[in-house]
Amino acid sequence: MKKVTKGQWNGYDTYILHSRELEVTLLPRLGNNIIGIRDLVNQREVLRRPDENDLDFYLQKPYHFGIPLLIPPGRIRRGRFTYAGQTYQFDQNTANDNHIHGLHRTQSWCVSDIEEDEDGCSVTTEFVTSDDPNWMRQYPVPLKLEMILRLQGASLTQTFRITNLGTAAAPFGLGLHTWFLIDGEPENWNLKLPVSRLYVTDEEIITTGETAPLGDLEALNDSLNLKGTNFDTPLQIGGKPAEALLLRKDGYGLKYSADPAYFKHWVLYTKGEADQFLCIEPYTWLPDAPNLSIPHEESGLLDIKPEQSLELTLNLQMVYPEPEPA
Repeated sequence: MKKVTKGQWNGYDTYILHSRELEVTLLPRLGNNIIGIRDLVNQREVLRRPDENDLDFYLQKPYHFGIPLLIPPGRIRRGRFTYAGQTYQFDQNTANDNHIHGLHRTQSWCVSDIEEDEDGCSVTTEFVTSDDPNWMRQYPVPLKLEMILRLQGASLTQTFRITNLGTAAAPFGLGLHTWFLIDGEPENWNLKLPVSRLYVTDEEIITTGETAPLGDLEALNDSLNLKGTNFDTPLQIGGKPAEALLLRKDGYGLKYSADPAYFKHWVLYTKGEADQFLCIEPYTWLPDAPNLSIPHEESGLLDIKPEQSLELTLNLQMVYPEPEPA
């Protein structure tokens, strides 16, 4: 059962990690996206999975499915910033000529290792940004990106290693736009998300660096029912556990956690009023971090020196209700 098999999606190879509880589908050649997690215990899809006929939409907006990588996440004002004497100009791809959700889209990652053992299985993938002229045009410091995806039982771990291959410091941010399904039943789902403050955004939906009280969202620290919620909301973790608990009323659900040393922000997104999806998005940097006049420790901007590597880890753990006593 603890094995990796190959499949296909629209003619592109997929790698499927198997355990008794889960079947996880990775699409390395179109952005290294985890396009599906099937819960075999409940015969249920955990993520918004792209259908075969979604290819055109996926190629245009791959961050609308699965667990896409945002490098860097969120909006950057006019797509422009300066860091360590280097000017960066990202493509302006939103209203108001801002940039959103980074340079990582559908690049082809290479599978460098597959492991299967008694405890689980893993797939290692890598991508070097200097192989992509379009990336280098916008972000001229070359990076090597690696991801180890490991499945053990009902637990899925993503470990990212980012290495600066250049001669200048690299300003780095990573986020995941994770699309959890709530099955058209928001009233049956509750979210516990330890957070301390809201981030203020301006009329262009760009963070200003300022924070505000949570107000009604204080309930996230205990448990917030998703019925009637409408999120496009950046939140400060503020030293609390970097851990989201999404549970159905019967006790079924998942725990989604991130390395608190690097992931300092969550964004919640429902694509309108909550119905089919809840995106729980862990971010290392606050959107527009290089342009904010707050310390890097607060914005989460990671400064990667030449030849330096960073490791970032996230974990998704399914939660199953305790069986009723006989």
